[in-house]
Amino acid sequence: MSDINDWFPYPTYRPNQEEMLSAAAGTARQGGVLLIDAPTGSGKSSVVSALLAESGGKTILVAVRTISQLNIFIRELELIRKKKKAGLKFTYLIGKRGMCPLGGLGDVYRRCEGVKAFTHALMRERAVKGSLVPAQDPEIIKQIKRQDRDNPLICPYFVKSRVFLEGDEGLRLVPSQEIRKRAEKAASSVVNPEDLHKYAGALCPYDMMITSAKNADVVIINYHHLFNDDIREQLLVSLNVEPKDLIILVDEAHNVGDVVQGIQSISLDERDIQQASHELSSLKTQVKGVEAVRHVLPRIRDFMDGLRRSTEIEDWFDPAIFDRILTKGSLYPSMAAIVEDIIAISDAIREKSLQNADYRESAIERLCEFLFRIHCSATDPAYLTLFRKDDESIILEVRNIDPAGKLQEIATEHHALLFISGTLSPLESFRQYYFADLPVITLSIPNAFPKKNRLLLASEDITTAYRMRQDRGNIDRTVRMITAFSGHPGNLAVYFPSYQIMTDYAARCRQMKKKVFIEPREASEANELLAEFLSLPKKKKSGILFAVCGGKWSEGLDYRGDLLAGAMVVGLPLAPYTQVRAMAIQYFKRKFGKEGEFIAYTLPAINKATQALGRVLRTPEDHGLLILGDSRFLEEDVKAGLPPWIQQEMKPVTADTAEGIITRWR
Repeated sequence: MSDINDWFPYPTYRPNQEEMLSAAAGTARQGGVLLIDAPTGSGKSSVVSALLAESGGKTILVAVRTISQLNIFIRELELIRKKKKAGLKFTYLIGKRGMCPLGGLGDVYRRCEGVKAFTHALMRERAVKGSLVPAQDPEIIKQIKRQDRDNPLICPYFVKSRVFLEGDEGLRLVPSQEIRKRAEKAASSVVNPEDLHKYAGALCPYDMMITSAKNADVVIINYHHLFNDDIREQLLVSLNVEPKDLIILVDEAHNVGDVVQGIQSISLDERDIQQASHELSSLKTQVKGVEAVRHVLPRIRDFMDGLRRSTEIEDWFDPAIFDRILTKGSLYPSMAAIVEDIIAISDAIREKSLQNADYRESAIERLCEFLFRIHCSATDPAYLTLFRKDDESIILEVRNIDPAGKLQEIATEHHALLFISGTLSPLESFRQYYFADLPVITLSIPNAFPKKNRLLLASEDITTAYRMRQDRGNIDRTVRMITAFSGHPGNLAVYFPSYQIMTDYAARCRQMKKKVFIEPREASEANELLAEFLSLPKKKKSGILFAVCGGKWSEGLDYRGDLLAGAMVVGLPLAPYTQVRAMAIQYFKRKFGKEGEFIAYTLPAINKATQALGRVLRTPEDHGLLILGDSRFLEEDVKAGLPPWIQQEMKPVTADTAEGIITRWR
C-alpha cells in the first residue's frame, strides 16, 4: 500500500487531521466500520486521500446528500489529481432525476426502464436486418421524429450511446465509441453537475457516467444509490463489482437514520384506495384474483372511516385488527394470501403500464407494498403501524423507527464503511443507534477553529418546555434574549422548534432594528427570501432570519464569511410527544435500557440544535455568536449529549446579563 502523504494534496495537516486520516486508512486496510465526529474545519473531505492510499484496488464509493457536498468532493479529488496523482479517475452519479434529459410523465426510473426496453427491442430488430449503428438507421430516426415528446417510446440518447457488434455468439450491444471516449474523459477531467447535459450532448448522461464509473477509482453517489436496496444492487451490477470490493464513505452521516427510515417506510391514503379500485376494474377478466382483491378495498376504507372518529392527529393502530377486518368474511384465510394475490396483480399492471408507455407508479403497486410491509410488521418491532389525519383525509403508514438492521446489513456486506459528520455526538449513542452490537471503531476530533473567534452562551432562564410556553415571565425573558442577540452586528439567524413557536415569537419581536425574514412553508418562496437575506452584506446591510430547526434554512447550507455572524436556537427542538413517539421510546428502551430514551427522543433534538449553530463558523477566519436558548441545555443529561467543545465553552447567561456579555465580546 502507498503512504497517505502520496495522496494528501496539502502542504501541512490541520490540527488532529493526521490522526483522523490514519484511522480512516486503518479501516480501509483492515475492513470494518469507523464513525468519525469531526467539527467543521477538521478537513473531513481529505479522508478520501487515506482511503485511496489503502484501497488496494478496491473501488471507493462516496455517498453524499446534496449537490454542495458533491462539489466539495469533486474539488478535493481534482486537487489530489493535480497535486499528487495525475492518473486518478473519479466520477459521480446524482440520480436519474437530475441526469435524464428525456421528457415524459411518471417516475423517471420506471420511464427509463420502459423506454430502454422498447428502444433496445427496436434496435435489435433493426440490427438483425443489418443496421448495426442504431443512430444511423433511417427507420429508427423516423420513429424518433414522429413520437410524442410527452410520452416517448424511444430514447434518442440511448440510441446514440450504443452500437451492435457481430461475433460468434451473435449480436452484442455495446457502448458506442463516442460514449466510451466521453466517459473516459469525464473520469479523467472535471465535468461539473451543472455542465453535465451540455457535455453529454446527444448521448445519455446517466449512461455516460455509468460507463465512466466502471473503471473509476472513486465514484461519488447520492444516499439513495447506497441505502435503497434495488438501486444499490443495480449500481453494483452496472459497475461489475462485488460488495466485498467496495470501501464506502458516507458524508454528513447524522442524516443517515432519517434517510434509511424514510426509504423503508410507506404510506397509503384514501385516494390510493379509490385509484386501486379503478385499476382493478380494468383487469377483471385478465388476471386471477382481481375480484377477490376488489372486495377487500371497501374494508380498508371502512377501517379508515373508523379511525376518523379518533381525536388524535397521529396514533398507532393495531395491525392484528387491520388483518381481521380485511380477512373476516372474505375469500382469504390470511393477510399473506391477500399479499400473494396482489403481488401477481401488481406485476400484471406494471407490465401493462410499461407497454402503454405509462411510467407512473400504480396505486395497486403502492397498495401491494403497503400490505406486504404491514404483514411483515406483525413480526418486526422496528416497524410501527400508524395513522395520520391530514385535513379530512386519513393516511395509513408503516413506519420504520430503527435503521440499525439495514445499516448492519450494509456494513457486513462491504469491505469497509466509514461515517463522517460534524455532528455525530455523542458518538457512543450514534454507534448504538446505527449499528447496535456490531463492532465499530469511533473517533472524536476536537474543534480546530480558534476559540477567540466565537462566543457560546446558554440561557439559564428561558425555555420552550410545554409547561412554560404560556408563562408571561418566560415569554418576556425569551423576547429580551432574542432582542439582545439581534443587536449583534451582521446577518443573524434565530431557530425555533416549530413553525407555530416561530410565528408566535415573530409576532412578539416586531421591534427588531434589522429586517426580519420569516421562513415560509413553500420551498420556492423560501429560496427567494434566503437569496435576498444573503445579498444584504454586499449592500452593507444586515437582517435576521426566523427559521425552524431541521427546516429549509437550518441544514445543508454554507453561510461562509459575513453571510451569517450569529445563530440562536430558541428551545430544545424535541419532536411532539405523541403515542407513536412513546412507542418508539419504549422500543429503544427495551433495546438499550435507559439510554434508549435518549437515543429515541433527545438525541435528534440535540442534533437539530447543533446543526443550526453549525451554519455560522465555516472557516477558521469566521467570527460568530452562538446561543443555546433553553435552560434544558444546561441539564446534565442534555449537556452530556452536546459535542465536547460546546460543553467546555458554553457560558450560562440570563436575559438580564446577556446584552452586556454580547456587547463586551464584540
